[in-house]
Amino acid sequence: MLKQLLFKTDKRCLYKFIYNLGIKGVLSFNRFQNRLKKGEFFPAFHFISVTDDCNLNCQGCWVMGKKKNSRMSAEQLDQIITETKAQGSYFFGILGGEPLLYKPLFEVFEKHSDCYFQLFTNGTLLTADVAEKLRKCANVTPLISFEGDEEVADVRRGGTNVWQRTHEAIDHATNAGLVTGVAMSVCKSNLELAMSPEFINSLIKKGVTYLWYYIYRPVGENATVELSLSREEIEQLRSHMVEARTKYDLAIIDAYWDGEGNGLCPAASGLSHHINASGYIEPCPVIQFATDRVGEKPLAEIYRSSAFLRDLKVEIPKKTSGCIIMEDPQWLVDFVEKYEAADTSGRDDEAERLRAMEKVCSHGSGKPIPEKSWAYKFAKKRAFFGLGAYG
Repeated sequence: MLKQLLFKTDKRCLYKFIYNLGIKGVLSFNRFQNRLKKGEFFPAFHFISVTDDCNLNCQGCWVMGKKKNSRMSAEQLDQIITETKAQGSYFFGILGGEPLLYKPLFEVFEKHSDCYFQLFTNGTLLTADVAEKLRKCANVTPLISFEGDEEVADVRRGGTNVWQRTHEAIDHATNAGLVTGVAMSVCKSNLELAMSPEFINSLIKKGVTYLWYYIYRPVGENATVELSLSREEIEQLRSHMVEARTKYDLAIIDAYWDGEGNGLCPAASGLSHHINASGYIEPCPVIQFATDRVGEKPLAEIYRSSAFLRDLKVEIPKKTSGCIIMEDPQWLVDFVEKYEAADTSGRDDEAERLRAMEKVCSHGSGKPIPEKSWAYKFAKKRAFFGLGAYG
């Protein structure tokens, strides 16, 4: 992986990766920890959905089915980034919809050249020209979704030729010298592929730097609960990741476990929160309820005063170390109704959907499987979440 970074990455992209993400990321994590010690709170970083617009229709997407799509204004996005930088944090996850449909995107990347952005994209719009623009910005790592083989990808993503277009996006990104990641939302239909040595080695051959595994979460208009992993499958995936970190020449990232293999909820820990395209501050992208909105108060004041966000961090760990929306969606509805939180799904039926949803296993359901790699153990404690290991 180091050889790939040092010799195949564009030099400006490499510098921004090391300085903006690495060095400044460690410092921002230290500030986050110091705030917690003093009883203060501001997330270590934000996920920001800049638009609800998308050119695909994925299973389990929290954006689909909205009565009206929202697009964040460039001014509001600039405000979020500026106020977050004032707290000493410089890393942002940029989501959609499909963020490459957001017209002011590259202007934002260029203006905030002191930050580092992770661009969550389905890849179908990541052309060679787009990759070149990202190379010139130098402070962006594209994280390209890869959801299955030629047959499964079209079903999962609700599109055509998605597998081929995703491969082309990876080639465009790596050929431009970008620090390139591939993400997979692991479910029953792609679990075998996710753990396949052939699949992982094909990414290494293409020059991919990191592979980020998520666990499929049944949310949105087309939740498709039957794709959710069983407890045994989750443990199988976790074991695979622990072993993969010791033998493959790319970084294996997860968002759900600490170094000892205990489940972790980034929202409940306060590491990250999500701001949707309408400006609502949500605990995470799949918990689509909020009591606070960007612009009503400064962000720092919102995080100091929001009883909803504060108490959620206290109450979720009492229920689970995993994902509350999977393990006890009915409890979540009771909680948000107690705080009179607004439905921010854009569908106006999220509480009703969760009331009717069956409970499924999450990463908090299985037995702890500790990391074997000392580097990952260290990263998960100190080095900016192990390039995303906590986020």
